[in-house]
This record gives sequence, C-alpha cells and structure tokens, in this order.
Amino acid sequence: MTSPLLSIQDLSVHIRGDAGIARILDGITLSVPPGVTMGVVGESGCGKSTLLRAVLGILPRNASIPHGKLEFKGKDLIKVNWAAARGRIGFVPQDPYLSLNPVFRAGDQILEIMRKHAPGTRKDHASTLIDLFRAVQLPDPEAALAKYPHQFSGGQRQRLLIAAALACAPDLLVADEPTTALDVTTQREILALLRGLVSDKGLSLLFVTHDFGVLAALCDRVTVLYAGRVVESGLTSDVLRNPQHPYTRLLLACHPDRAVNLLGIPGTVPAATQQPEGCRFHPRCPIARAACSKEVPPVTEFANSHLVACPWYADELPEQALA
Repeated sequence: MTSPLLSIQDLSVHIRGDAGIARILDGITLSVPPGVTMGVVGESGCGKSTLLRAVLGILPRNASIPHGKLEFKGKDLIKVNWAAARGRIGFVPQDPYLSLNPVFRAGDQILEIMRKHAPGTRKDHASTLIDLFRAVQLPDPEAALAKYPHQFSGGQRQRLLIAAALACAPDLLVADEPTTALDVTTQREILALLRGLVSDKGLSLLFVTHDFGVLAALCDRVTVLYAGRVVESGLTSDVLRNPQHPYTRLLLACHPDRAVNLLGIPGTVPAATQQPEGCRFHPRCPIARAACSKEVPPVTEFANSHLVACPWYADELPEQALA
C-alpha cells in the first residue's frame, strides 16, 4: 500500500487571543496519497483555512500546536521545521486580485520565488516559467513575463498564481477556494486546468471549497469539517451519494440543486472560544440525543474507508429536518 504524501494525525491548533484560547482545530486526522485530490468542505469558521496554514507552516505567532503530527513525505514538519518542505508544497490562494503586488511585473514576482527555492540560473527559470505559462494556457506566454498584474483579467491572474504554485516543481498543491472570485465560466476553465495538471504532473492536491459541485467535479476524496473536527470522510462518490453524518446531509440539502427552501441549516457554527461539549454539532442537529451533549462521538468505518463520527447516522435523519 502506497504511503501517503501528506499525513495529518490527531492535529490540534489553538490560538490565544483577548477572548481566551480558540480551539480552531481539534484532533484532525486525514491523509493525501500521491496523485489524489482531497477536498475539504464545511461552513465558514470550521477551520478549513487554518488547516491549510498549518500544512504550509504559516500559522500566526499566537498559534500553538498542543499535539499531533503533520508528516510530509515521511517527515514530521512540526519537529523538523517547515523549511524542509519549502518548494515541495505549492500554494494557490483564494483571491487573484490581492495576491500579486501591483507595482512589480508578474514574471519578476514568480522568478523571485524560483530564485529562492528552485535550482538553476535566472535564464533557466525564465524558460521554465514560460513553459508553465503555456501549460496554464496564458495567452502570449513570452510577453506575459513583462506585464504587470493589472494587465491580466481575473481568470488570467488565477492562472498566474497556479503557475507560481508549480514554479518549484512541487509534489503537493494546496488550494484555498481558488475559484471563489471568478465567474462561472472561468471557474469551470480553472477547475479543468487543475484537474489536467494534477493528472499530467502526478501531483497531489489538497483543495478547500464551500461548493459541493466543485467537489464532485474535482476531488477523489472528501473530508467534512465542523467546528474544528472531522465529522465524515471518504471517497467523494460515497459521501455525496450516501452521506451518513447529519451535518453532511444538511450541507448537501443546502445545494441549489437539492434545496427545498433557502433557510439553510438552523443556527451558526460555534465560536472557537466557546465550543460545546460532546459532539459540536449537537446544538443544531435534528436527531441529537442526551449523550450527544456529553460524549465525543466515536468514529465508525464503513466500506471504502468511509468514516463517520456519529453513533446515530443520517439514516435516522427525519425527512422533515430537510424541509
């Protein structure tokens, strides 16, 4: 069995602030095998972006990791320092309009990344970058090197950022909702581009999204987060066709193709400084029982490594809960 490229085991991240200690992540476990796209989904405030920052080693200074492992290619980055993975993990940020410095040429900004983290001369880097611009389907790749960010459209800027993420020939791409700021047509093009690049270059991809449509189109596996914990994970096809956790089912019921009304899930994600005891979803869950407010739910494994952290499962979720 192939060892995972990225293995996160029982990872917790706390951030100290004026309101106390925020338990952003609590016991997260997931793995990304080579050549696999792992989607991470959940409402805002569930810890998705913090998870990516932990993988990238760019947590804020007031953050701490009380326990857990974060292994990349067999090395625990928490112990050996994230510098060991510099250049081997590429990052595609969310906003193509804020992620490039407007006063420097786009090519120069990416070449600076390559100068620090990729072997070779500037001439070699420029040649490689032109090839990457061609791979991400930027028009006139040679001329693009000398252009400023404002001379590109939103979709072209996102392609620039994908090229920047690939510039040092990484093994893993980490993407934080990279299509959110784009129109639907451009979003589809970027997703097709990412899917092709992952396949052609044999990359692994850790992809954060709110959109189950994007998830279905791009991801091989999915991990559902709620309030800093994994509530369900498995093959994307299994989770979408047969969701077992009430939270997953209610999220899917909010999708426009399935929604009965526009009310969404009652209640809100709890503040990270005031997490409820037991199952963190129980204040909003339509099938919660007394034990849910006292005990952390056990994890049950179904076929194909489909994992669910709920003792009651969604089979018992009343249909009226989705009305």
